[in-house]
Amino acid sequence: MDLNQEQIKKLSKWLIGMVSVCILIYLGVQNIHVVANTLSWIVDLIWPLILGLFFALILNVPLSFFETRIWKKTERPILRKLRRPVSFLISLAVILAVIVGVVWLVIPELVNAITMISQSVMELIHDLSTMDETALAELPFGSMMQRVDWDELLSSLQVWLKNQGGTIMNTAFGTIGSIVGGVFNFFMAFIFATYVLFGKEKLKKQATRLIYAWFPEKFGSWVIHAASVANVNFRNFVSGQTLEAMILSSLCMIGMFILRLPYAPMIGALVGVTAFIPIIGAWVAAIIGAFMILTVDPIQAVIFVIFLLVLQQVEGNVIYPRVMGSRVNLPGIWILAAVTIAGGLAGPAGMLISVPISSTIYVLVREATQKRERKLAKNGQ
Repeated sequence: MDLNQEQIKKLSKWLIGMVSVCILIYLGVQNIHVVANTLSWIVDLIWPLILGLFFALILNVPLSFFETRIWKKTERPILRKLRRPVSFLISLAVILAVIVGVVWLVIPELVNAITMISQSVMELIHDLSTMDETALAELPFGSMMQRVDWDELLSSLQVWLKNQGGTIMNTAFGTIGSIVGGVFNFFMAFIFATYVLFGKEKLKKQATRLIYAWFPEKFGSWVIHAASVANVNFRNFVSGQTLEAMILSSLCMIGMFILRLPYAPMIGALVGVTAFIPIIGAWVAAIIGAFMILTVDPIQAVIFVIFLLVLQQVEGNVIYPRVMGSRVNLPGIWILAAVTIAGGLAGPAGMLISVPISSTIYVLVREATQKRERKLAKNGQ
């Protein structure tokens, strides 16, 4: 088949492009450490911007909710201009109130529990060291305990703690430095998120113009469609997960009050917050809650674990499907895979955004598959 000049030009560009990509992949594999270090440096450099976009996506959900309801029918220009700033402040206040409330409930009690257990361990070692051999032999595993020099163990523990003072101080200074860097990144991310939220319409228009100007029309349309699907999935995920967390927190708190378990408000709030992390969050809440109750009564800690496991089964099979429904259309096996991979790559933040990202990929792949099947069926006819 003879090719015209235009077809030869397109084929040449395609061949050059494929060869260039293959060369780049080969060089990247041969210098994988350099590529990894470069990517890590780039991510660290733009991390405040990535974090800012994440904050903007989170804040945009309550912002859009309040913005469509505050001064909805007003004709006064000043109120229209104030609608977004007021909605932004209300959204920020709600999120901060939730975070401060949970921290205020959980952290002091957790510190007290750790202190109590540490003191109990030290007192137990001291009591064992002062027991006579007859009383010690009557205890479970008494023969083994008789072989331990408890005075030496207690002294060694105290010496170890004293020797670790320098290491603890260095770790503390390193932690303070990390906290300062984290606070700076958080501050810059928050400023960036604020600019994004207040100018999201303008940014959307600019991004659309750039995509259509620099990419082929077909690819540009796909990119805009993918961004639209991601936005809808993320918004639905945050709104649905918030409602589910509130329901789960309330049920946990009510159930603990009925069973007369301690720390009901604190653990209920913790369960609600950790519910934002799919699958893993339930286990985090169970471990911390059981640890807290263990300082009061071990039997009640066992009862709490059983109760929370039952509640998680009810939540997973009844509440979650009804609340989320078709908001995030992603099978359970893909949710587990997404949370596992994203948690290993980006920690809790990765777990949090793994479901909407995976749902977006799932929807796009499903659409492409359906389009491909229709094309094959048409060609087959």
